[in-house]
Amino acid sequence: EMDDEDCERRRMECLDEMSNLEKQFTDLKDQLYKERLSQVDAKLQEVIAGKAPEYLEPLAALQENMQIRTKVAGIYRELCLESVKNKYECEIQASRQHCESEKLLLYDTVQSELEEKIRRLEEDRHSIDITSELWNDELQSRKKRKDPFSPDKKKPVFSLTFPRPYIVYMLQDLDILEDWTTIRKAMATLGPHRVKSEPPVKLEKHLHSARSEEGRLYYDGEWYGRGQTICIDKKDECPTSAIITTINHDEVWFKRPDGSKSKLYISQLQKGKYSIKHNHN
Repeated sequence: EMDDEDCERRRMECLDEMSNLEKQFTDLKDQLYKERLSQVDAKLQEVIAGKAPEYLEPLAALQENMQIRTKVAGIYRELCLESVKNKYECEIQASRQHCESEKLLLYDTVQSELEEKIRRLEEDRHSIDITSELWNDELQSRKKRKDPFSPDKKKPVFSLTFPRPYIVYMLQDLDILEDWTTIRKAMATLGPHRVKSEPPVKLEKHLHSARSEEGRLYYDGEWYGRGQTICIDKKDECPTSAIITTINHDEVWFKRPDGSKSKLYISQLQKGKYSIKHNHN
């Protein structure tokens, strides 16, 4: 057993030992903190200098990933540029083809209109002939105007300041046809002293049978259609080969091997001026 003094002394020794332990622990903790801090500072300096393995390995992985993505982006860029270029060329080609088709369509339309106008003029020329009569009347009126001693000389009602061809070219086809009809009516009402009596029309006998039906031509027992190759024969000329392009009610259009187009009237086939036959070569 211990007395009070021994207990007090023992307690004081324990307290001193505990204080020493606490002081040693604090010193060790401070020392450990300083060592860890110095290690962290050294590692940070290595990272800043670019020498730390912990920094270099992820950096190498990032750089490799960057190179791969850059390469893929370059390939994708080239593909996009090629696609845009192909679309541009396709648009240009489509525009050119559209332009060419529109030009061909316009050419065919204008050609058809001109052929139709020529056909109508040919029909009018074959049906009515007033050129000689109008020309003679005009010559007589000019002679009367030029004669200063003519008692029937009259002052013109109006004068034209433009030359005659200019006025004719400015007229439209419809106006020409209306004027033509008006002139014919006026000539019919002038009397027999102005209008020459026309000889009776002789009915010509048709030597060959030729007619058009529903876009086809019937000639001497054979039928001819559009796109067929024929041989055209005329007296005192060599036979020529041609392709039928259009068949109307009174004429047949054909195209020669050199690309030129011409026409035959069905009346010419009936009279025997031309003859045709199938070309099987």
